[in-house]
Amino acid sequence: KMMKTLVLITVVAQVILNISIDACTTLAIGRKASVDGSVMSTHSNDGGGTTDPRLVKIPSRDYDLTASPVIMRPIYASPENYPRYVGRERGAPEYYSENCEAGKLNCADFKPIGYIPQVNHTFAYFEETYGAMNEMQVGIAESTCSGVYAARSIDNGGKALLSVDQLSQIAMERARTAKEAVKIMGALAVEYGFYGEDASFEGGSESLIVTDPEEAWVFHVLADPTGTSAIWAAARVPDDSVAVVANMFSIREMDLSDSANYLGRADMWELAAKEGLYKEGDIKDFTATFSDGEYAHKYYSGRRMWGVFRLLAPSAKLSSTYGNLKEDAPYPFAVQVDTSRLATPQSLMAVMRDWYNGTEYTTGSSKDGTLAGSAFESPDRYSGSVGESKVQGNWERTIALFRSSDTYVTQSRSWLPAAVGGVLWFGPAAAHCTAYVPLFAGMTSSPSCLSSGWTGVFNLSTSYWAHRVVQNVAQIKFNYMINDIRTTQDSLESASQLLVNDISAKYTEASAIVTEKEIEEITERMTLNAQLATSTFVELFHALLFKYADGFLNFWSRTGFHSVSMGYPSWWLQEVGYAEGPPPVAKSYLMKQHIQQQAQALANIRKKDLVPPAVASSLHIASSASVGGVGRNGAVHETVSTVKKEEKMTLKTCMEACMHPIKEEAGILGEGRIELRTCSLGCLAHY
Repeated sequence: KMMKTLVLITVVAQVILNISIDACTTLAIGRKASVDGSVMSTHSNDGGGTTDPRLVKIPSRDYDLTASPVIMRPIYASPENYPRYVGRERGAPEYYSENCEAGKLNCADFKPIGYIPQVNHTFAYFEETYGAMNEMQVGIAESTCSGVYAARSIDNGGKALLSVDQLSQIAMERARTAKEAVKIMGALAVEYGFYGEDASFEGGSESLIVTDPEEAWVFHVLADPTGTSAIWAAARVPDDSVAVVANMFSIREMDLSDSANYLGRADMWELAAKEGLYKEGDIKDFTATFSDGEYAHKYYSGRRMWGVFRLLAPSAKLSSTYGNLKEDAPYPFAVQVDTSRLATPQSLMAVMRDWYNGTEYTTGSSKDGTLAGSAFESPDRYSGSVGESKVQGNWERTIALFRSSDTYVTQSRSWLPAAVGGVLWFGPAAAHCTAYVPLFAGMTSSPSCLSSGWTGVFNLSTSYWAHRVVQNVAQIKFNYMINDIRTTQDSLESASQLLVNDISAKYTEASAIVTEKEIEEITERMTLNAQLATSTFVELFHALLFKYADGFLNFWSRTGFHSVSMGYPSWWLQEVGYAEGPPPVAKSYLMKQHIQQQAQALANIRKKDLVPPAVASSLHIASSASVGGVGRNGAVHETVSTVKKEEKMTLKTCMEACMHPIKEEAGILGEGRIELRTCSLGCLAHY
């Protein structure tokens, strides 16, 4: 019995490992593939329940290289779970041991595992697990891949010094352009050795999309056969195209003599020939040679590639099925974006929220429903455990994923000074239930609601938990709640875009000077905006619980409070054997009247003379729970009533007004400044 238990634990652990290993989705958009000429990328950090979700700002530093002893840059291990780093050397207070929440045993300062030469100046940058965007508008997006070789780190019995985490951070510190970043990372990996997230084929290799205001590059790296060096390649994304990396290498035929479009280790093909991976005269296909294919299951990577291409380049008419993704190369490295689908940050957010909606592969709402998503059609399919060890099978791997610690969009704009040209649109937790907030590259700090928090401590003051609870409560009635969530996302993200436009409009050319005072003001405004999104999602969490509690639709109308049973969809009742349940009794006259009254109550919900349920539930929460200390006749109702006086006011302008210290002259906030989240709630309620 003990042996059977141990075997079961081992199998379950392997199932969990296979499903929960970092599995990020990334894409790159060339400048002619976007609406306004931006170069963009996306990243989803799909690590699982222990990933460190914080977004931290690493400050710029200057070093005296003439000093003695010679200054070296320390290299640290890269655990990726919380805390991913503890210490003072990197200059970010969020990483100081006294601010670590994982307990004394886990919060000791990290010790270097090695060193490389330092440079005299390093750039400031935003960092989550990987470097995300630096002050020069260089952006990075990561996706773990399989490879034919894997190595261990120096501190884990191996000889390799650098992980992709460290490579991305060094690139952020030193690179002014995407191409420079690629060259820096490739050279360092070859010299000091590269190791992956683990030594298995699934986690042993890596890919980074690297962008700047002019171009995008895709960078692949894996260990060499000795475990002491690396093999790497990079390809430039055509300006009019989109490229996708979804946990498998994607660079195909390459020509290293064309350095404008291809870079890599100079002797990679000689090395491949020596190892029996390549024969002289064969096509120099990097993926076919050095990838170990899709991991987890067939379509794990390819379906996401197809999913992105179908949204941004539908005219390419690429097939959703194939034989072998690695060998058959069913999808090109990059595809030209349709002119009708030119990208914006918001359209890329929609891509990251996709679960193949409207296709035969959808995990969400479908014509005939799906038992896997419950009666209310959740698209989320959780990681495996005991059940999956007993039943062989797989779920579709969607782009949107429940276990994301964060997702983001990088936007680099050549016509603006770097400090405001670079925008990191950051979304805490799962993409489909987050609100992306913009952060300018030149900001002096990351908002505290984004730079704090982790899975081990429940804390609704952090952006991560504010969004995570919404995603989890949405599972109760997903196909209903997602509409409320999308309304909130749209309003917040539209207001955020207006804020970005307002700040950007002050600078008419790339050479414009952004003063320190202006940077401070920008940092303050973007921080308030991030706090607004966080507090609004906490309110949304409360509103969803109120509105859909106990299977009812709960709302206020002008005639009072209503609570109407919503029941289950007929397709689901048929599937679960509802018709085979206990037989009914003969309907009495009073019972027939009751049924008619219930039907009429549901119909009345859509009548114009009722306050919309979302509005009423939000207002009722403010009164019954005294959210923010505001009663039913308090600031929320004052906000709504004063907003009503402004006929031309829209949700976008109302939300933006909440972010600025506008007073009575604007005609919308009444006397003085109303507390931020209360003001936001009032806008959401009225509009």
